[in-house]
Order: sequence, then C-alpha cells, then structure tokens
Amino acid sequence: MSLVALDLQGRLVVMAGGGAVSARRARAYADDGADVLVIAPALCDDLAALVAQDLVRHRAERIRPGHLDGAWLAHTATGDPDVDLLVAAWAEERRIWCVNAGSGAQGSARSVATASAGELRIGVSSTGGADPRRAGQVARALADIVHEGGIDLRRRRSGGEGRVVLVGGGPGDPELLTVRGRRAIAEADVVVVDRLGARGVLDGLADGVEVIEVGKRPGRHPVPQEEINRILVDRAGAGAVVVRLKGGDPYVFGRGGEEHIACATAGVQVETVPGISSAIAVPAAAGIPVTHRGVARAFTVATGHEALAPSVLEQMRSGDATVVVLMGVAMLERIVNAALAVGAHPALPVAIVEEGTTARQRVVRGPLAAIARIAQETGVVSPAVIVVGEVARFGLLGPQATASAPVGARS
Repeated sequence: MSLVALDLQGRLVVMAGGGAVSARRARAYADDGADVLVIAPALCDDLAALVAQDLVRHRAERIRPGHLDGAWLAHTATGDPDVDLLVAAWAEERRIWCVNAGSGAQGSARSVATASAGELRIGVSSTGGADPRRAGQVARALADIVHEGGIDLRRRRSGGEGRVVLVGGGPGDPELLTVRGRRAIAEADVVVVDRLGARGVLDGLADGVEVIEVGKRPGRHPVPQEEINRILVDRAGAGAVVVRLKGGDPYVFGRGGEEHIACATAGVQVETVPGISSAIAVPAAAGIPVTHRGVARAFTVATGHEALAPSVLEQMRSGDATVVVLMGVAMLERIVNAALAVGAHPALPVAIVEEGTTARQRVVRGPLAAIARIAQETGVVSPAVIVVGEVARFGLLGPQATASAPVGARS
C-alpha cells in the first residue's frame, strides 16, 4: 500500500454514517478544506455541532449510489458492515477512492494516522491489518521528535520562500532553549549567532548549515547592527531559512525589534520565538527571586550600557523594588556611584551572577558601597547579571558555588 497525501481543498468528500468515527474524520477533512457532505438519518452530537458551525453539510437520508456522484473521496462508517461494503462497491464503480472505516481490509483507501509538527505532517499506516491506535501512537511519538528539533529539518528543494526566525536562546544552558526554538534551528539553512546564549546547540547542527558569528563584546562590535540586518535580509532573500539566535529574549535589550523591522520593511517573512530572559532566569538559577512577598513587589530591568534612568536610581534609593542590570559589569562602579549619590543605602544587598545557568556559574555578593571593589578583587567578568535589592540576600545557602563578602544589614 502506497501512502499518498491528497489535496482535498474545495473537493467533495461524501461520508456515510453519523456516528463518532465519522465525526472524527469529518473534522479532519474539513480542516483540510474539503467540502464535506454527511449522509445519515441521524447525527451524533459531535457531528451535529460541526453542521451547526457550517463546517460540514448534512442530508438526513440513507446512503444511495447517486450520493457519490461528483465526489473525490468516500468514507463509510455506518455501523452496518453490509452497507459499508455496498458504499465501497459503489465508489469502486465510479473510480472514487473509498475509506471503509468499518473494515480495514476493505475499501480502496485507508485513513492514515497523522500528527502535525511545524511545516510537516507525519502520517503512519499499517502494512498488515488496520491498527489505528498503534499508528496514532507512533505518529504522535514521531511528531514529538520533530517538535523537539531532534532531526535535520532543512528543506531539500531549493526555490522556496526564504524567511527569518528570531530565536531567543535563553540564558545559556541549551536545555533552557524552547522546543519551538530548537525546531527552528533544526529547520535553518543559516544561523546568525551572538556571543552569548545557548551556543551549545551549534554543536548539533547538521553538516552544511552556515554559521555566521556576529557577537559583540564590551567595547568591540565587529559586526554593526546595520550589517546584521543586511545579512538577515540578503540570506532570506536568496531563499534561505535564517535563524537569528540571540541570548535571552530577542526583545529584552537584544535589538530584536530592530531586526524585525528591517526584515518586515524589506518584505521578508519574519517570526519571533520568545526566549527565557536572562533577567529572570539567571537570578533564579542562583536562588534569587526577583520578586518575593514582603520583600519586593516589583522589579525593573535596565541595561548597563547606558546611564541608569532617574526612575531606576530612585527604586534603588527606596528599596521597594528589585533592580536587575544586564550587561553592566564594565559600568558597575559608575552604577554604584550614581545610586549612592541619590541616597541609596550603602548596605543595600547586591548579587552578581556570572555565566548563570551554566556549569561555570558563580555568585559574588556584597553591599552596594563595596560591590565594585569586591567584583574587581574576585575578577568578575561578563556575561553577568547584577541584582540590586533585598532579594539579593536569597540563595546564600543554595547549591551554587559562591564568592561573597558580608552583606551589611540595613538600618
């Protein structure tokens, strides 16, 4: 038996029988865009609901040979084996494919258990007797593998429309990359990658996938953002599936918005796959909640590349909220001085989490007034997330290897 995918869009599918089996298949045919006509004296509740939604049509009659005229596919599940055999025979006379759901050995076609995974639909059928439950389990299991990006999913035929997928790689641990992100990478012809994030997934790329490094380091931007935008547009314009793999979330200080606009302006199809933000995940990996009942009711995320806004400094002064600073190691002394200048308490707890979620994670702690000196003495380097606020006391007894100095109590 050969497996063939049928294009049923706008084509007539005649279904004999108004029970649960017909209801399941009618919904599938309708989802494929077929013109579904159910012939049955009465309908089960599920089929009646499909009729009420105008997804299928119904004639309250017993099936007759003339009902099949003009059909592309027949499906019979009347519950009466003799009637199902008659429908299959009428279809055979008219050279219409027929699925006899009442007998897997009869009929000229057989329903295939399917499961969708991104752009792919996976179909499974038995070569022996029909076993729809087993086929369905296998189809779903295979779809799970595809969903997880466990195999090479690149298109093999050229000439397709190119597109860009902005993928948030998460804080660093490849296991924290989303399932959708993994599948996008498995579909990619080109991966444009940052210095940070889940770079471990690059080790599993199939041969022939082009990897373009555009990572930035403090004070060194070898590939300007305009050039990154051009790379995305040009590769997608040439028909490639391009993944822009970014650390954390694409829209949290990742310039994902700029890249999305550049692609959309150029007429390139673009999709965003959110990622777990380092601003929350890295403190959590160190046992630090950015909010905690009775301690911090809100949190603010700021970039250390620019001077902190007065509103952020005010939160440090008041101590009511947690302030999380990304990419701030190089500017730590300046951040501390600005906070102290507006009246932030010198003993305000600070935690710096280096390479959070990875095997090299380290936590350095200290009071606000001393944290810049402590960071210099302990050799803190980026990537690191700085957490300022009372919640920075959390995680002191956690499993993380911690370099710290006493965090003074606030009076």
